[in-house]
Amino acid sequence: MFLISLTYVQSLEAVDACLERHIAFLEKYYASGNFIVSGRKNPRIGGVILCRAESIEEVRAIIAEDPFHQEGVADYDVMEFQPTKCAEGFETFMG
Repeated sequence: MFLISLTYVQSLEAVDACLERHIAFLEKYYASGNFIVSGRKNPRIGGVILCRAESIEEVRAIIAEDPFHQEGVADYDVMEFQPTKCAEGFETFMG
């Protein structure tokens, strides 16, 4: 499991210009089962994605498709972790 933290490095106007394509990117990876949850940081300085992937290389390949990455709108910090405990109803994400 991977936690992807995005931090905007351009103006919100630049972010908004890519937003429709970014949402399509998110939908693609929700449909594939890779993305579990995502959302904006508050205040609006970036976002967070919880991603299921086999390797950091797979995550990097996914990020390379994000319009925010392609347009240089955001920087990405990726942290791998192994879920060991979860709330009831989230067992399917344990591995």
